[in-house]
This record gives sequence, C-alpha cells and structure tokens, in this order.
Amino acid sequence: MKNTLIKSVVVAFFYIIQVNAGIAQKNTAFKSGEELIFKVSYGFLDAAEAKMVINPLVSSVDNRPTYNIDVYGETLGVFKLFRVNDNWGTYLDTAKIIPYQSYRHIEEGKYRKHERVIFEHDKKNAHVRLYDRENKKLVDTKDYKVPPNVQDIVSGFYLLRTMDLKKLKKGDSVTLTGFFDKEIYNLKLIYSGKENVSTKGGSFSTFVFKPVIPKNKLFRGEQPITIWVSDDKNKIPVKIKAKLMVGSLDMELMEAKGLRNN
Repeated sequence: MKNTLIKSVVVAFFYIIQVNAGIAQKNTAFKSGEELIFKVSYGFLDAAEAKMVINPLVSSVDNRPTYNIDVYGETLGVFKLFRVNDNWGTYLDTAKIIPYQSYRHIEEGKYRKHERVIFEHDKKNAHVRLYDRENKKLVDTKDYKVPPNVQDIVSGFYLLRTMDLKKLKKGDSVTLTGFFDKEIYNLKLIYSGKENVSTKGGSFSTFVFKPVIPKNKLFRGEQPITIWVSDDKNKIPVKIKAKLMVGSLDMELMEAKGLRNN
C-alpha cells in the first residue's frame, strides 16, 4: 500500500466537513486543552495514529484571540516503512470560528512540504507562502480569491461542531466550502440519520454523515466515506470509514481528553 492512501483518507476527512459559516452557533462544544486520539487501521493492521490537539493556551493573531489547533498523522508498525509524519494546523478565532492562518508540514518518505496560508477575510484573499525543504527559507508566494469566511483543512471540522445537528432530518444536505491546496472545494455532506457506535474510546449515540466524493482512483462508490459524530454536547468524531479501491481504512476514537462537557 502506498503512503498516499493514509494521507488521502485523513485529508479527505478534514476537508469534506468544512461547512458554510452561516449555520454556525455559539461554541459550546470544545475548549483549549482538548485532545482526541485515533487509531487508523487498514484491514486488520494498525496503520497509523492521528491526534487532534487544541493548545492549552489561547494564542493571539493580530490582537485577536485564537485557538491554535494541530492535527498529527503518523504511520505505525509495518507501515513505518512508508514514513508518513504529517502536521496540519490552524489559528481559529475563538468567537467567529474562522481561520486567520493555517499551515502544513508534510513528511512522506523523501517528500517534504512546508506551507502557511494567511486568510484575509475582509479582502476575500488567501495568501499562500511556500517554504523550502528545511522550512527555513521562503521560496514562493501566491494569492488566491476565496469566498467570505472560508475554512481551512482543520478549522472546518471545529465549525461543524458548533452546529445544532439535532435540527437535521435524514436526507438533509449541507453545502461544504473550504480552501485547501490552492483550490476551493464545494462538496455535499448528506445526513444519514443516527446510529449507536462502540469504540475503544467508549460507546456513543451518533449522527451519521456521508459526503459525496467526486469519482477518483482511490475511493469506491459515490459515497465511500462515512463519518460518525457523537450526539452529545461535545460532538466529536468517533469513527470514520473509507472504502478504497483495494480494502478499506477505518479511523476509530481511542481516547478523548480535556473535553468541554463531561
């Protein structure tokens, strides 16, 4: 299995849940210091570990309070041969739940990529800065026009958690808009109802979502990814399943620390 399989599923998970800011509510779901730990499995093998971590300290970007949130992905066991060690991050306005900056530090085999995006929401602009292999020298910059209040690869999920999911009816869909890797994504996330799920991190009543993914050579079917989000005040992802052309990847919650609501 190529290392791009793990990367693609993790990336797909984060960008498919970037929703329009107009349906966001006041944040009562998460706080500084939260940490979610997941196991990613390929078939019967433990392939990777993923973490979603909100820094315990509130940061400041241009004198605006922000959550500094990091998502880490690292291969495990025999999959260490593929050497995936990635970090996605965002600086998220604590009140507006929009990103002011995002970054990617990608290590996959011999491949390296270091990128920072500065969002100028008043100008509807995303300023992308690309750095060298050692993440020391700035090698390229470019500006992209983006929609108002656009989300990044990490911030979109936390915006989803501010939504009142109980208002959704089976079959309802949400238009998804986010900026990632020089492109604007507009996808559809379909609510499929509720389901009880058991993981090593606990048993949960969940909301089930199935994004419509464009046809590609990685995933099988029109709705190859299913996401289970806890039906409680925290609204954390507890399970993700992705059907690949060969086999499937499963992402399961192992542990949740520092939750806002106990």
